[in-house]
Amino acid sequence: MMSEQLDNTFSALAHPVRRQILARLAAGEATVKELAAPFEMSLPAVSRHIKVLERAGLVVQGQSAQFRPCMLNPAPLREIASWAEQYRPIWEARFDKMEFHLKQLTENGDDD
Repeated sequence: MMSEQLDNTFSALAHPVRRQILARLAAGEATVKELAAPFEMSLPAVSRHIKVLERAGLVVQGQSAQFRPCMLNPAPLREIASWAEQYRPIWEARFDKMEFHLKQLTENGDDD
């Protein structure tokens, strides 16, 4: 299940428009029309992007009178952060190794 959720989340995040929509929703809820404003695309096209984000669980739409505000659901992003965290020791070890190597190059270059 978690693997499927990660796949859906990464897939949804793969498109820059969807990432921009999420960035906007991080500031608070918005209508589809408000989300569409910065883009040169139709409302139906933006709605399709929102549907992808909804299927991935990243966006939920409420029901408020005659409009449906969109809201960010951060839970799938936390799952990605948790998944990525398992690789932190590998990244840090590689950065430490690179830093050591660069220090050696710098020190050896000063001898010339």
